[in-house]
Amino acid sequence: MSGRINAPNLASLFREAGDRWGDKPAFATRQSDGSFCTVTYRAWRDRALDLAEALIELGIEACAHIAILSDNRFEWILADAAILFCGAADVPRAADITPAEIRYILGHADVGVVFVENDAVLAKVESLLSALPGIRHLIVMDAAWQPMGQDERILRLSELEQRGAFLRKGGSRLAEERIAGVLPEDLFTIIYTSGTTGTPKGVQLTHAAMASQVRNLPFDLTPSDRSLSILPVWHSFERVFEVISIAAGLETCYTTLRHLGEDLKTVRPTIMASAPRLWEGLYQRVMSGVQKAPPLRRGLFRAARYSAHSVRKARYFFTRQELDLTGRSTIASAFLVLRHAFTWLFLILPSLLFDQIILSKLRSAVGGRLRGTISGGGALPPHVDAFFNDIGIPVLEGYGLTESCPVLAVRTWEKLVIGTVGPAFPETEIRIVDPATGRILYPDSARHDLGRGLRGEIHAKGPQIMKGYYKDPESTARVLRDGWLATGDLGVMTFNDCLKIVGRCKETIVLLGGENVEPLPIESKLLESPLIDQCMVVGQDQKHLGVLIVPSVGGFVAAGVTAPDSTALAAHPEARELIQSEIRRLICGETGFKPFERLAALELIGKSFEVGDELTMTFKLRRHVITEKYAGQIAEMFR
Repeated sequence: MSGRINAPNLASLFREAGDRWGDKPAFATRQSDGSFCTVTYRAWRDRALDLAEALIELGIEACAHIAILSDNRFEWILADAAILFCGAADVPRAADITPAEIRYILGHADVGVVFVENDAVLAKVESLLSALPGIRHLIVMDAAWQPMGQDERILRLSELEQRGAFLRKGGSRLAEERIAGVLPEDLFTIIYTSGTTGTPKGVQLTHAAMASQVRNLPFDLTPSDRSLSILPVWHSFERVFEVISIAAGLETCYTTLRHLGEDLKTVRPTIMASAPRLWEGLYQRVMSGVQKAPPLRRGLFRAARYSAHSVRKARYFFTRQELDLTGRSTIASAFLVLRHAFTWLFLILPSLLFDQIILSKLRSAVGGRLRGTISGGGALPPHVDAFFNDIGIPVLEGYGLTESCPVLAVRTWEKLVIGTVGPAFPETEIRIVDPATGRILYPDSARHDLGRGLRGEIHAKGPQIMKGYYKDPESTARVLRDGWLATGDLGVMTFNDCLKIVGRCKETIVLLGGENVEPLPIESKLLESPLIDQCMVVGQDQKHLGVLIVPSVGGFVAAGVTAPDSTALAAHPEARELIQSEIRRLICGETGFKPFERLAALELIGKSFEVGDELTMTFKLRRHVITEKYAGQIAEMFR
């Protein structure tokens, strides 16, 4: 059995997966003893059909909106499949959703039935029922949950499954009829963006949009692959990866950040979706361990890394996978041919030897079988990106938005250009537009280079673009025109036809002198320092830039500065001096930064930026939240 399932809608895809992959393990849930309990594709499909029959009996109509408030677990994908088998659309959110978000999202999305993960989520929704009269039923996923009262609106998922199984044994085929009636233009989900600014918007995604992502995947996944799920499944990036995994017959194992290190070695995944923060953390742990190692081991590691990096750079040059933003002349190319050929000849054998005795041990920390990870949801710092590709863990960084279901571009093993998010996804058009004038910079047929290397706002068009924001035509019209989605991101098309993200239109800092500064490259460079855990550049309407920095406790311990936590470090005079020294080293002319991009002001923050507060679910900075929270410190910084 091989080959991805291609179906016009997700309901048909999920049903066919039960037939195609049968008794192959589909999903595995971590038990308290560290082992994994698996469910086969056929069992998952049949249980979802049972649940769908029960939901239809409850009165769920085709095209209804049903909420799922839960973190990653098997019952999530079970409920999701059942909702699709009803011909309905889900409205997903994590278990840590706030009461204010519950009230807004469930009310705005016209939700009538809500799946809740456990008693804690149930309590939050119950407290708001008087303000949400449209909700008819709450369904608790947790099998250990016991009802405390007599509210007939609260049901157990397991009991609904049993009821549905009874109905199917009695000959009911209502779910099958609903599946047959699902149209490609029907919604499969409304995802409310966590957003870096403003009120969440309900992104409407159709079955056709998700089906296009499955059929256009530009690299192979096979039933022999195994995935470890760590990103929030309600987020569009993890969602599309799970759907593609189902289409390809992969086994998906659910883990948490707490158990990730252990489960990487237990599950030994071959592929996984990930966020940059995961690899940043792993990189920092590796480098911290190297700093503590004896001199001989440190020397061997540096030699291994240098040889691997040099050989990879040479290989990427000869396969046209090296970043090219300018288009090289013939003379420059000839010089680089000689340099990389010399590097390859003299370092290939040492690099192979070092790979076996040193780098293979690093790969074993992530199971030893990982043939690649697809990183998305934010920019991967260049030094982290290069490091993992150097040591033999290919990072296929991708780019997209919830509004594009989400993938617009992604690297492949054949087109792995570090510093970019790869070529445009199949069936996807990308253009670069001047945000001030609206003029199309790329592709510009009047130029011999088509406008490669010119920076502007990324616009995208393709079958994966959203239907629009739910009940919000004004916001839809602002970003969607003639099928083109204005992403709000700034990008460049390279001379080897890969997309490079350089910032966000709304994140651009305008200094008092009129200089426009993109904070992302500066922040990425700062994160190369082992002393810096998190940072955000500020300076709108100021004479110069400043930066808020969360210091790394582990990094300072390795540097000989001991403090119990980041709060103590923020008040430590020596910590400030060391950070200032790192800033001068990293943000300077030698590293490619202009004078107005230098950081003249600094404030150390004693509390890490956290998901749900200063960070989105994919670890992006919520700049408006951070700016408001630290308004006093920012004002003092520039006084």
